[in-house]
Parts: sequence; C-alpha cells; structure tokens
Amino acid sequence: MKKGLVVYKIYKALSYGLSPLIRLHLRWRRFRGLEHPRRWPERLGHPSQPRRPGQLVWFHAVSLGEGMIAIPVIKHCIQKRPNLNVLMTITTMSAFEVLSNWLPSEIILQFSPIDTPASIHSFLHYWKPNAIVLMESELWPNLIMDASKNGITLALLNARISEKSFKVWSGPVLLPLISLMLSKFSLIVPLSTEQGIRFQLLQAPPCIINFSGDLKYVIEDFGVNERSRKSIDNLRLQLAQKQVWMASSIHRGEEEIILGVHIVLMQLQPNIMTIIVPRHPQQGREIAKKLEKEGQNVVLRSQHEKFKPGTNIYVVDTLGELRHLYSLTPIAVVGGSFLPGLSGHNISEAAASGCAILTGSCCHVGHFSHMVLEMQRSNPLSVLQVSGKLELEKALIKLFTNATLLEAHRRAAKEAFRSLSSDIVAEIWSLLNFHIFSRLSAEETKTA
Repeated sequence: MKKGLVVYKIYKALSYGLSPLIRLHLRWRRFRGLEHPRRWPERLGHPSQPRRPGQLVWFHAVSLGEGMIAIPVIKHCIQKRPNLNVLMTITTMSAFEVLSNWLPSEIILQFSPIDTPASIHSFLHYWKPNAIVLMESELWPNLIMDASKNGITLALLNARISEKSFKVWSGPVLLPLISLMLSKFSLIVPLSTEQGIRFQLLQAPPCIINFSGDLKYVIEDFGVNERSRKSIDNLRLQLAQKQVWMASSIHRGEEEIILGVHIVLMQLQPNIMTIIVPRHPQQGREIAKKLEKEGQNVVLRSQHEKFKPGTNIYVVDTLGELRHLYSLTPIAVVGGSFLPGLSGHNISEAAASGCAILTGSCCHVGHFSHMVLEMQRSNPLSVLQVSGKLELEKALIKLFTNATLLEAHRRAAKEAFRSLSSDIVAEIWSLLNFHIFSRLSAEETKTA
C-alpha cells in the first residue's frame, strides 16, 4: 500500500503539472470536432445541468458500447428505487449523439471529466455522488482515489482488462498502484472467469469479485423514430428479392477483404446485396466515394436514396441503427476481427436478430473471445470463425447455396443468445443492492 501511494502521488503530480497541456489538447480536439462545441467544458468538471436533491449514483461509460450496456442496469435501478437520481457520463461524441436522444428524461447526461486533480475535484464537489459505477475498464487513479477519500462507494461492472493493459499493470512499477486502486472498490463484476482471474492477479480483494454474465447480451433495442422506421421498412421491401449479407463494425482496411468477397459472390449470385456498416460514419462516406470513382453503383444510407438498377452495395454511414439493420439480413459478418491489432466486436446483437454469424479467428477477437466461446459451447453452430478472405468466401457460398444449413445457423445463434442473456440484469441488481444500495439505505435512514 505504501508503494502504491508513492506511485499515485507521482501520477497525481504529473497529471497536475500537465493540466495546462491537457486543456490545450481538449481545445484542439474541439476545433477538430472531436469534442462537443458547447459542452466541452464538462470535460474539465464544469457542469451544465443542476444537481437534484437526494441520493445520486454516477454511472460512467467511455463510449457508445459501454453506455448501451449500462442502460438496462440503470433502468432496473430506477425501477427498484424510483427516488434515485442517476448521472451518466460518457466520453465520445458518438455516444453523446445517440444516447442524448434515447436516454429516459430522468437520467442526467454529461461528458466525463478528464483525470486531472482539478477536474475530478470540481466534478465530485458539484455532483456529490453517493456511489460511482464504472463500466468495463475505466480505471482512473485520480477519480478512484479522490472518490475513496470522500467516502464514495465504488463498483466496476462488466469488468475487463485487455491482455496488453494487464501486462502493463502487472509490471513492478504499476502493480502497487493498481492494487491500491482495486482495494478501494466494494464490488467488481468481471465479464468472464478469465477476467476475474486477471483482477485477482492484480491483487483485487477476492471478497469483492462476483460474477453475473456479460452485460453485452442485454443491450436494449432503443427503437427508432418514425422517419427511420419507415426508411428501414422501405429498405426491407427493396431487399426482398436480394441475397443479402451484412459486414458490420468494419475497421479501416477490412473493407478490402469484404469488397473482395463481394466480387466473388457476385460472380456466383448476381442478385447479391452487400451491406457494409463501418465502425465510424466518416469511413462509410469514404468507402462509398472510392467505390463510385471505380464505377460501382453504391447507395449511402444517409442520402435516403432508392436502389437503382444494378445497385449491389449499400453503405451505412449512420449511428444507432445497427440492431435494426441486423433484422434485414440472414447473415452477419462481424468485423474488427480480420486484421492484426483488432479486438473484435459484440456479436450478441446479430444473434438476437437471428442472423447466421461469422467472425474472424480467435487471435483477432480480443476480449470478445469469451463471448464467441460461450455461444459455441451453448450451440456449436451459433458462431462460425474464419481466418481470412478465402475461408470467408467458402463459408458464405455454403450458406447462400444451402437454405437448410443457413436456417440451422440462424436458429442456433438465436437459441444461444436466449440461453446466455437470461437473468443477467436481475443478478447485477442483486449484487448492487447488497454492496451499494443497502449502504445508501442505511445512510438515508441515519440522516432521517
């Protein structure tokens, strides 16, 4: 603990000294459109909304994916404790754009403070949370240590540490710091047994580690507005006579693999329609522009155009619609898994829609490998793993030419999803109620 405190004091001093540069960097990000043009001061701990009276729990998620897995838990907490105030923070603009439209009105949405002493102090002093629930891997020293100093209960849900981060944290210099930080938590809920072992190796107290299942299985359907619903229904009609497959969450460079497969499939199935959903909307616009220059007949989702004769590629450059788009295709190829250095993406949304799922080999799916293995254990046909373009081509050709096989894979994915998604939120609530809300109730009674 003494070594951990020494390392923390060094980190705190460095983050304090670098604060002016960090503020300049935020302004630069704002200029580039990576921070909100008006609400970027929230990143410095300056609030833009009032703090309501009563107990408040702060949920923090860095990006859209983490934010979406927090929402079912937040809703359940509000259902069980209607008087509870909930503050939710995110870091990315994409998360803000989607969540600001779909979060229940009673949830306060803010951008998260950067981990400098002044920003964290300002944030905690204003909001005065009674408990903080961090999602996945948001382990920031100033936040955790300042919260603990102020007697704020800490929990980490769907906890994970990547292999790379684990190697860094478990080194002789940082192990005392991470051990000290983890000792401040009242509850850690890893998303898998492997992750639980990593937290124990980083000296998290065993008594605070509990398991419930991966919250990515319970991401809710946000619904769509009337315009989007009509657009998706219209798209469904246009695709009715097509052989459809979708490549989702595609990273830069993976589109070359997908387009190469598309060309092969077109030679065998002229009525093929390939839907490409890149990880970022701007990437989608770049792909469409490049294909148009090559003479391809491409439709971009944001343009709301109808298919022209010969259209066989549909590029999605919007956010928040992926779950609805999965309902349009019998086959989903989930990206972030075909090139070195990538770490996979959530396959459960495709499974929930009853798609036959294909993804890259185990060495490129990162912390999603546990989800792939869980689904395959539940039903071996639920997820097909392929290593590279040739295997992907062969697998897709088999599915397109064998309707019985395709239906078997679709049914397997949906059955595996149903089996693995049941009771997760209820189990999380039981853990939060025991480790956090029971304490808040005791504090409330004492104050009364």
